[in-house]
Amino acid sequence: MRSKGNLSDGPTPTQLLGSALRARRKALGLDQANVAALANVGLAFLYELEHGKATTRIDKVLAVLRVLGLSLHLQEDKQVLSVAPSLGGEDT
Repeated sequence: MRSKGNLSDGPTPTQLLGSALRARRKALGLDQANVAALANVGLAFLYELEHGKATTRIDKVLAVLRVLGLSLHLQEDKQVLSVAPSLGGEDT
């Protein structure tokens, strides 16, 4: 598990997303209040999203992406996640 204070781990995926959103917003010449209003999300939510808040609502993230003219794409990753057998990873 990644610790918050360990800088050698690099940015988290949510921090990378936040940085990309902030850069796009600035490139479009929009301030946070404009984007929050257009996406119908709170200013505090947008601030936290741009600063890499680890937990967030995907519907609100998608609304912000839409306002900024961005979309979310999924691609297969080389890392495969597994479920511990005690959590129901196997049929019984």
